Amino acid sequence: MHDIRAVRADPAAFDAALARRGLPPVSAELMQLDAARRAAQTTAQEAQARRNALAKEIGQGKRGGADTSALEAEATTLRARMEALEAEAASGEAAQTRILEALPNALDPEVPEGADESANVVLHQHGEPRGLPNAREHFELGEALGLMDFEAASRVAGSRFVVLKGALARLERALGQWMLDLHVTEHGYTECAVPLMVNDAAAYGTDKLPKFADDLFRTTDGRWLIPTAEVPLTALNLGEIIAEPSEPLRYTALTPCFRSEAGSAGRDTRGMLRQHQFQKVELVSVTRPEDSDAEHERMTRCAERVLTELGLTWRRIFLCAGDTGFGAARTYDLEVWLPGQGAWREISSCSNTRAFQARRMNTRYRPVGGKGTAFVHTLNGSGVAVGRALIAVMETYQQPDGSIAVPEVLRGRMGGMAAIAPGASRP
Repeated sequence: MHDIRAVRADPAAFDAALARRGLPPVSAELMQLDAARRAAQTTAQEAQARRNALAKEIGQGKRGGADTSALEAEATTLRARMEALEAEAASGEAAQTRILEALPNALDPEVPEGADESANVVLHQHGEPRGLPNAREHFELGEALGLMDFEAASRVAGSRFVVLKGALARLERALGQWMLDLHVTEHGYTECAVPLMVNDAAAYGTDKLPKFADDLFRTTDGRWLIPTAEVPLTALNLGEIIAEPSEPLRYTALTPCFRSEAGSAGRDTRGMLRQHQFQKVELVSVTRPEDSDAEHERMTRCAERVLTELGLTWRRIFLCAGDTGFGAARTYDLEVWLPGQGAWREISSCSNTRAFQARRMNTRYRPVGGKGTAFVHTLNGSGVAVGRALIAVMETYQQPDGSIAVPEVLRGRMGGMAAIAPGASRP
């Protein structure tokens, strides 16, 4: 959400920021609405001041036995005028808000220019992509092992679901729990068990409403299934004024996530890459403004460590202006190499939203020794998507005989199992 005062202070700069995202200027419309709203409010205040004066005159007149009918008629007229002005101001403010809430966050000056993902910049790469002879994709491996069943999932729930069985289900569980423990014990995040459904305020505050309503699943009583634990974790401080955090507040959760995948028809229809339901370890930080850039780097390194410890080949991408998400000021994507696909695929996205979400949530902090309050900065990132990590492990560790080696860091959680082979449905 944007502050109308920033638009008012420099309309040209505001439009220039939108132009970086390929959007048309809106400052003139906003300023027109703002001027009309403020004029209505000023006139209403003047009318209120006159009504207050009339009230005194009427009271004095009645006490003195004077005829106050003319004064009372004027007061009645003023009241109707005030109600009309207040309605006009409220309507103008609502129109202004509708425009502002539909506009994406302002980009950081360092964000690369570009219209789409082709302009994204590779900042760092860990390892070299390997071409495996006769490499198979994850769904081919899983189905051959008899541990990945898309047909059963389709009978139960429809397309874009999967049933994992036996050792493969255990491997997914091991991945999620290992990541969670890593972020809690070594990276200093506080583990949270959060609701999987949220209300409008939480979804709106984390910039999922109104723009992304079609991407969400809604319950019959008006709640929303979470698309990621970013929503409930970030909204933990919704509407609060917190004490100034000397260190960032860091939260993590392992949850199911639910997405309608609106607009993705025909994309990644085979396998687990794009599902309606999946597991993800989410990282969220709440910081002072001056700490958020350093926290963004730290959060991204936490996600990178997951991939390094798993022995995967990955790279960090700085998203360009045209590919940066709606709520983000800047975003790093982590992409992992999938030998079965012979392609890089996103496995984590770490974003600094600055005060964009905090303004929508009205989440502020009170500076130590200072006056007033200021909006916090919020950050979120995948630490990482469990299903995609499973895909990467399967394709990276596939063996010529169709088995899948288990990464060393996960073997303790797999009962010492070194490989998932045909017949490993009961480890």
